[in-house]
This record gives sequence, C-alpha cells and structure tokens, in this order.
Amino acid sequence: MRIHASRFEQATALTDVLLGGLCVYIIFQLAGFAGYKADIWVWAFGCLAFSSFAAAITHGFEMTRKTNELLWMPVNLSLGLTMGLFVVGALFDLSGEAFARSALPFMLAIGFLFFLVTVWRPGSFLTFIIYEAAAMLFALGAYSYLFFTGSVSGAVWMAAGVFVTIIAAVVQVLGKAGRSIFWYFDNNSIFHFIQMLGIVLMLVGLKSSL
Repeated sequence: MRIHASRFEQATALTDVLLGGLCVYIIFQLAGFAGYKADIWVWAFGCLAFSSFAAAITHGFEMTRKTNELLWMPVNLSLGLTMGLFVVGALFDLSGEAFARSALPFMLAIGFLFFLVTVWRPGSFLTFIIYEAAAMLFALGAYSYLFFTGSVSGAVWMAAGVFVTIIAAVVQVLGKAGRSIFWYFDNNSIFHFIQMLGIVLMLVGLKSSL
C-alpha cells in the first residue's frame, strides 16, 4: 500500500497515531493501580489505543474501498467497546463496583450492537458520533452530579474531560473532511487534538480518585 496522496488524510493518520500513543501512556499510568475500577479504565484506553492505531492505517494509506471497509470493522468494534467501558467506569463511581460488574456485559453487548450497525451501514462515522454522544452525555451527568455531591475525588476533572470530548465530537460533526481548519488539519484532525486534551483531563481525575 502507498501513503495516501491527500495531505488531510496524512494529517488525520498522524493525529490518530498521537492519540493512540497518548492512550498507551495513560494505560501505563493506570496500570500501577489495583482494583476493578483501574482495570475497567485500562481496558477502555486499551480499546481506544487499538482503534486509533488501526484508524491511522485506514486514513494513512491508499487502498480499495472494500479493503478500507474491512479495516474499519475492528476499528468500529473497539470504538463500540470503548464507549461501553466508559459508561461502566462512570457507573462504578456513581453506583459502586457491584452495579458496574452487573452492567459490564450489557454495555459490552451494546458496544457490539453498535459494531453490527456499522457493518450494516459501513462508512458512516455519524453512527459512532451519535453513540458516543449518548455515552458521553450520561458520563457528563454522572460526574457533574458526583462533583456537586462531593462523592468522588477528581469528579470535576472527569466532568471537564468528558465535556471537552463532547466538544470534540461537535467539531467532528460540524466540520468537513478535507477542508482546512489549520494547515492540513481538517475536522478529523482537530477532533483528535481536542479529544487528547479531554482524556488528559480524565487522567488527572482518575489518578485523583484511584
């Protein structure tokens, strides 16, 4: 495969690699903490890292449409599982470990259902944005509540990180691929940059609460 001719796709692939690298760093930061909560978030960022590195391939190289759609399948599966694990992580802080454990199979099933939808309608990133928005709005509500009740240390950082992630999703939806926002960074690249800021804020919150 050849490197994609579009500078915008190259920039998107580069920011995907940066996002994946940041997720790997966060995994190492959280791996030192014991317990179910740390495990959930390690797996969440692990799935996000995998999807980022795999998406870098789909954006960064020229290939047939069929090959591109096939490569997007594991990306979409890991993204679906990521969002499910994010919700479980929020439920842990909101309702405790027992409830989070019982919710895990259900949320993973929803993540897999999202994957099946993308198989049925390949090439539509809007499906993920809708799914991500639902998960992130729930998490934002949960951590905002935990902040105001003072129930969990670091809840304000988690709420801020989730809010920034929602802003990233809005930028992704409202922008247009291949149209410059800055240099060769289009809506996809800026989405990644803003999302990286969001997960850094989440890391601060997680380390405070673990």
